[in-house]
Amino acid sequence: MDEPLPEPEPLKTLIDALRRLPGVGVRSARRMAYHLLQHDLAGAEQLSRALSNAVQGLRHCSRCNGFAEDDICATCANPKRDPAVLCVVETPADQNMIESSHGYRGLYYVLMGRLAPLEGVGPNELQFDRLISRATDGVVQEVILATNFTAEGETTAHYLSELLRSRGLSVTRLARGVPAGSELEYVDAGTIAWALMERRST
Repeated sequence: MDEPLPEPEPLKTLIDALRRLPGVGVRSARRMAYHLLQHDLAGAEQLSRALSNAVQGLRHCSRCNGFAEDDICATCANPKRDPAVLCVVETPADQNMIESSHGYRGLYYVLMGRLAPLEGVGPNELQFDRLISRATDGVVQEVILATNFTAEGETTAHYLSELLRSRGLSVTRLARGVPAGSELEYVDAGTIAWALMERRST
């Protein structure tokens, strides 16, 4: 059987970089790389600039830990948001899904992950101390735990519930309208809106 043609090093590097994206294997990465280089050099340049600008121009908001251009993001700086309610999510994508439901007017805290002891992700890695400091600022009265309904998300919610309730905070969890085992990023906005309205105490 003939060996595949050796790929030039820059092409191999591009394919390896594309493989870092979730759900992208070597064949998909190779297709993407060939498409950009054969048919869309302008798109490849745009993608390169956009990635570079995002890496250099974004930081973590000092209040919610989400992505921002400045020290405080536009959501946290919005005076129309209710500062007494704090919604804890795993990722910025989950935050976007809750926003798209148009059923929530409080503020957020983005964990940028979830507890996964087997992967070495614990409370220190997720900087739970920052969340505790944010939630006990004297203004927040209710914390909504909107972690995903996966095993790791449920573990994270349970752990945070104990920490937050011990500090006198009201802690609620999204209602079970969100299917068990699901991730908010893939749940429709109507279901999320209902789960927010029907949230329960933990």
